[in-house]
Amino acid sequence: MTDAADFAQLADPFRGELMAHCYRMLGSVHDAEDQVQETMIRAWRSYGDFEGRASLRTWLYKIATNACLRALENRGRRPLPSGLGAPGRPEEPVAAGSEVPWLEPIPDALVRAGSADPAAVVVSRESLRLAMIAALQYLPARQRAVLILRDVLQWHASEVAELLGISTTAVNGLLLRARAKIGQAGPAQDEVREPEEAAKRALLDQYAAAFENADAAALSRLLRDDAVFEMPPMLTWFAGRDQIGRFLGGTVLRRPGEFKTIPVAANGQPGLAFYQLGGDGRHHAHAVQVLTLDGGSIAHIVSFNQPGLVPVFGLPLVLPAMPGVPAAPAAPGAAGAAGSC
Repeated sequence: MTDAADFAQLADPFRGELMAHCYRMLGSVHDAEDQVQETMIRAWRSYGDFEGRASLRTWLYKIATNACLRALENRGRRPLPSGLGAPGRPEEPVAAGSEVPWLEPIPDALVRAGSADPAAVVVSRESLRLAMIAALQYLPARQRAVLILRDVLQWHASEVAELLGISTTAVNGLLLRARAKIGQAGPAQDEVREPEEAAKRALLDQYAAAFENADAAALSRLLRDDAVFEMPPMLTWFAGRDQIGRFLGGTVLRRPGEFKTIPVAANGQPGLAFYQLGGDGRHHAHAVQVLTLDGGSIAHIVSFNQPGLVPVFGLPLVLPAMPGVPAAPAAPGAAGAAGSC
């Protein structure tokens, strides 16, 4: 039997793309990590029975797909707030949805494509965008698997049929229904023209500076007219530059220096890790924001207000204290506002 070290040497090169596959299926970085680990354990235990009729890569994908299908048996979809109801208004209370199993972002570093083919890298990146992952959540588990295997991984219908234990006719039927449903679920506002890398960095820098300087007017100028701002685990979300600007200016951007940001890359998109000033004079992990850019403006912001996601990006939970930075004052309603940006 192959020992663990030998098997790891064979299988580890596929870990990143398996992580991407499980994330597409599950919509959660934590669940994807669990199923990749489960895949590796199952593959190692049964490697002696691997007959080599398919490649090791294909065999691992089969194990991972079945692991994800089992994991999805008793789980609902992972939505974003914009998939659950109409947008809110800045003057209304922000509604919490802590019980919802929300969609999560995934660091680009965890899912780097192993292929040297530029076309494959582009396909992998596009299939991990938040809008795509959110749309996949509307599909039943088998339709989701078929769509990913056929349209993202380019498997033949016969290979998918063998994996799922169904006919190629059934596979083609599932694929047609999945394509139709995901076409309806995909938000038109995320059909965007990404700027060149230099322009992308400049726009991200301007956005970070506006937040750190508590400059709601500057931030609003960066938004597309029909921009969307959402912030799981809050159910409330906002549509339109004016509504977003009013909410952030009136509730979140209270004073310069309250937030610090660090650039991150998630789902093939630019983003920022946010730290908020605490009562101890230090900035504590607060959120990971993922931005959708369209030309010279921002079309969509998802602020995942879940501090536990920040370490997933290799960042600390607390930044070192800066000399001369006062502790955050205790203010009425501050706790509610802090959880809503």
